[in-house]
Amino acid sequence: MRLGILGGGQLGRMLALAAAPLGVRCTVVDASPDACAGHVAELIVASPDDPAALDRLAATCDAVTAEWENVPAAALERLARDVPTWPPAEAFAIAQDRVREKDLFGDLGIAVAPWRVVATLDELEQAVAAIGCSAFLKTRGGGYDGKGQARIAVPEDVGSAWRSIGGAPSILEGAVEFARELSVIAARATDGSTVVYPLTENVHRDGILRTSTAPAPGLTAELQARGEGIARVILDRLAYVGVLAVELFETTAGELIANEFAPRVHNSGHWTIDGAGCSQFSNHVRAVLGLPLGAVEPVRPTVMTNLIGDVPALADLAANPGRIHLYGKAARPGRKVGHVNVVG
Repeated sequence: MRLGILGGGQLGRMLALAAAPLGVRCTVVDASPDACAGHVAELIVASPDDPAALDRLAATCDAVTAEWENVPAAALERLARDVPTWPPAEAFAIAQDRVREKDLFGDLGIAVAPWRVVATLDELEQAVAAIGCSAFLKTRGGGYDGKGQARIAVPEDVGSAWRSIGGAPSILEGAVEFARELSVIAARATDGSTVVYPLTENVHRDGILRTSTAPAPGLTAELQARGEGIARVILDRLAYVGVLAVELFETTAGELIANEFAPRVHNSGHWTIDGAGCSQFSNHVRAVLGLPLGAVEPVRPTVMTNLIGDVPALADLAANPGRIHLYGKAARPGRKVGHVNVVG
């Protein structure tokens, strides 16, 4: 079998690595000739919406997926006419627009922070008056790892926040008084069967995920059930196939507030490579190709730490007690170049 992947970053690389033991070969499409997934899979150097590249995937692959949430939904719709393409284009279109995402959460009864649509500076000022100054201005689309966001703490921040996002269409979201950040990762197969990994506790700094601990410390059956419920209603509403991640806040009152969802494998699920019976990457490959899903129970508690900016020296790697995963990417400030899983 052959799987096509739109996007050739580290997530595409780990999908290809997980596909190999299943006897699945991968073809990735990425605009960069240095895309790190190209080290372990066939690489087509092209834009993810290039018609010739899409036609090649449709003609040669048993299924197509994406490792990047901003892949054009129109490209997925084109592919879906000729080859099974998962997750569905609708999931990407919603995830790419914070307004549509918040509307989906609201329709499904999933709690979110107070928010307002913002298209002008005047509307931003009105939204701040309604929500309060402890808030985040976020572009409607295109943001990741803290990009496209600005914090508003006092009224004087409004103008600079608006300028920092270039006056782009946005939403204003009230800050949440949370005890911790969590995520829930689930996989849904073509027959609707679903598996859900244990909730994971995450720590961000400067908008970038630094560590994930799984299962989340102090995780109760009740909290797990509530997190699972959020994932399952989204999966069912979208007739979803593949891995989906939902980022959550657990408030000081014990409530779960949804922040956003990602229609793809997720950084907070990297622990599953070494800490779960079947990794999120293997389950994604299985789901989109119609194969049975694997076990998601944790083998042992695991802490994942992202390697940001610099590739560690060989001496540091040798001394590290964890299981090291390097992505083959050049060092650059703020860039994820690998991660380490400490198991047990």
